Amino acid sequence: MTDHQLDFNSPATQQFFLHDALLAWASRTPDAPAVIESPAAGLLETTTFAELEALSNFYARQLEALGLEIGARVVLEADATAHSIAMFLGCSKAGLTFVPVSPAIPSVRLRMVLSSTRPALHVRAEEIAAVPRIDIDYPDGTGIVRFGPTSGFSVDSAPEPGVRHRRAHCTTDAAYIIFTSGTTGKPKGVVMSHRAVTSFYHGMFSHDLAQPTDRIASTPPLHFDFALLNIGLALGSGAAIVPIPQRLVRWPRHFLRVLAETEATQVSGVPSIWRPVLRHEPDRVAALPRLRAILYCGEEFPVPELRRLRELRAGLRIVNCYGSTESMACSFYEVPDPLPRHVAHIPIGAAPPGAELLLADENGAIIDGTGTRGELLLRTPALFTGYWADPEGTRAALVADPLAPESGAQLLRTGDLAYRGEDGALYLCGRTDAQVQINGNRVELAEVEHRLLEFPAVTTAVVVPDETGTGDAALAAFVILASGATADPVGLRDFCTATLPEYMVPSRISIVDSLPITGNGKVDRGLLSAGAGTEPTGSSRT
Repeated sequence: MTDHQLDFNSPATQQFFLHDALLAWASRTPDAPAVIESPAAGLLETTTFAELEALSNFYARQLEALGLEIGARVVLEADATAHSIAMFLGCSKAGLTFVPVSPAIPSVRLRMVLSSTRPALHVRAEEIAAVPRIDIDYPDGTGIVRFGPTSGFSVDSAPEPGVRHRRAHCTTDAAYIIFTSGTTGKPKGVVMSHRAVTSFYHGMFSHDLAQPTDRIASTPPLHFDFALLNIGLALGSGAAIVPIPQRLVRWPRHFLRVLAETEATQVSGVPSIWRPVLRHEPDRVAALPRLRAILYCGEEFPVPELRRLRELRAGLRIVNCYGSTESMACSFYEVPDPLPRHVAHIPIGAAPPGAELLLADENGAIIDGTGTRGELLLRTPALFTGYWADPEGTRAALVADPLAPESGAQLLRTGDLAYRGEDGALYLCGRTDAQVQINGNRVELAEVEHRLLEFPAVTTAVVVPDETGTGDAALAAFVILASGATADPVGLRDFCTATLPEYMVPSRISIVDSLPITGNGKVDRGLLSAGAGTEPTGSSRT
């Protein structure tokens, strides 16, 4: 443990509520920056730890004055800012469960979230509330609040008063509910308790990922759990969080301008954010004044792009964060520097102290050897409580401990396939739900992607089921080439044919300038399957 870290084994620092874990440094370094924002070029707004705590206390008092039942849901529609961070900390202090949603959330999806959670409040950031949602029918009793630096805490519609049955909130209460995409077509609400979230933070701090002097740029939107990971990493380490608006993340020059002006030392985000930067603004990456580390999550980072980043920033620390919303994350792996030439894939690392990753075969038996693929199971105290209003889905995601089924302990079925390498590390190799059938043959899309990435000119490859053809099962591939490199779809197909069986070779290969992304910053595979959302520069269908 380094000198700057809180001693989580000390009784004085056994913080179990979300707000305790994120505001512990307010008493130690009250004047240190906690949130640094860049609302416009050349303008910085800094909120200290003392100011963030005071603001969260203000919001907590306003929420408590409404007389809401402990555990009531508060839908929080906002971008990541000092005020929205203070608001969800205020919810935590008031014993309320916050449900973050994107300001860009379609009304149809928002109605689903509101109908499912039956919130006591819909809280909207003032800049978003300026455009009222007139097509939303709220559940009976739901109040509407605007908040922000100008509005303070403005109640537009008071929530319906009710009887309070509870007097104190517990660490097992839900801290938040994150809604993700569900296989049923409806959003799936992942419920995380205070105890689970703070257990995760405790394990994360053991990796010594941040120092109090750091400024951690966070690129995911607030409704993505990776944003909460970043906020926890920064504030829990006494560092500053630098939330970057989504409108700027998508534009390399603006994105890099914020990193430079805020003197960001670390950037956390999905790998996709670096692709346009490396393609269009590599010199500006090299010129960043203080950048020393990158934390990525959500997707595999193409090795050629990792190597390129290291070329531009010698000594850059790169950490692969692996996990799912049901546990926020569960492992961190430091990418070697230098990265050996033979490395084609980056392992995911081991779970932190107090947690464990296991491999299980199709029958649920534990796999101990190397080279055998199985599903990753996670044993952790940072496990979600369940899916909101979905007991069947919860039962499907949890499995009895295969080594001690009599104990009643449950492990998370991650849905990720992996194998243990000869080096003892775990390597992802697909999803249990990403297998497709091509002419009766099982195909792992990741295997085809890996083959395309072996082509010297290819920096990014995404393979999806092709839904644009005649109905016959086939694959479509979308690749991005290195700047200045050349290749053609026919040559790429021949390259695949050299090592892959015919049924695994994509019938359609498109060379594109960019890939569509979802609201969470991941590649939108659904759009690609339908043949939409790309800017092709060349394609071939056979």
